Amino acid sequence: MAFGWIDQQVRVRTRRGLVRTLRPRPADSPLLDLASNDYLGLTRHPEVVEGAARAARTWGGGSTGSRLVTGTTELHAQLERELADFCGSEAALVFSSGYAANLAAVTALAPLRSLVVSDAGNHASLIDGCRLARGTSQVVEHSDPDAVRKALQTHEGPGPAVFVSDTVFSVDGDAAPLAAHAEACREYGAGLVLDDAHGLGVLGEGGRGAPHAAGLAGADDVVVTVTLSKSLGSQGGAVLGPARVIDHLVNAARTFIFDTGLAPAAAGAALSALRLLRREPERAARAREVAAELHARLTAAGHEAVRPDAAVVSVRAPSPEGAVQWAADCRAAGLSVGCFRPPSVPDGISRLRLTARADLSEAQIERAVRVIGETRP
Repeated sequence: MAFGWIDQQVRVRTRRGLVRTLRPRPADSPLLDLASNDYLGLTRHPEVVEGAARAARTWGGGSTGSRLVTGTTELHAQLERELADFCGSEAALVFSSGYAANLAAVTALAPLRSLVVSDAGNHASLIDGCRLARGTSQVVEHSDPDAVRKALQTHEGPGPAVFVSDTVFSVDGDAAPLAAHAEACREYGAGLVLDDAHGLGVLGEGGRGAPHAAGLAGADDVVVTVTLSKSLGSQGGAVLGPARVIDHLVNAARTFIFDTGLAPAAAGAALSALRLLRREPERAARAREVAAELHARLTAAGHEAVRPDAAVVSVRAPSPEGAVQWAADCRAAGLSVGCFRPPSVPDGISRLRLTARADLSEAQIERAVRVIGETRP
């Protein structure tokens, strides 16, 4: 049978406690949400919802084609201008997802005979970008600028070299040492591609992101990717950087050239969220405060939790099966939390993953910590 081998894969996943299932949620879920990436609590904000609705009424339900044909509207162009201005970059290019943005940035900036140096903790989208790139890839130790230097020393050309890394890693919520990484790369003339999916809206002045906080915004050797689906409460992604890099992506990035443009409703929602964040920069600080409070209360209660650098709080679980059961018990008690297991975690340690939101109250924080403690395996 053509796909009979899948049955064996199912048995292996079941034995290892790694079966994943879809759980459709209702529009009005009764659960306290610490699983989504809605860091600023903007997904259901009236201004963001109206931005989506207004864009759909104006431009229709879809973008109608690829960005180079009919899929670029005036709304896309406005979103790109305001994103670049907010983050301190020269230009921006919007994609249908953050995943597509990362594939575009890595593959288009790593041509034949180039070297791509990749942090061991990177997101799957960066890893896949490295796999698809025409250059040679080297994976280096997590958040280790000296390891980056050693890898760059091995590159003999003639192609360019680039280092790719998350700014905030999605598993434990730890931040990369961006300034030290930039110093290492500049010693060898290498570029930086930084995925700021978990930094935008949380870190930097008014939520302008981790590269902005590290003094790298607008640098001619730095390219930043972001998602519109986390702090901005919408969907899509973008690449920000020097204008010549953005022009190159328009001409060379396959996930831009051959993909349908972002739906107008998503672009409208993201633009409304960005403008709201400009007016209410305190939301970024509040997300960090909630994360710090969650960590402090969890560790005080005896849990092994990683100190957050942004809005992700990771709590160690005893095993993949234990993590799944813990998350299920939390759900049964009214709390939704993330559950990270191999192969999603590079170190093989299973975790509950909590995401802080700027709109969480003190009572909700207390409730979350209580439920996690009561359901602990």
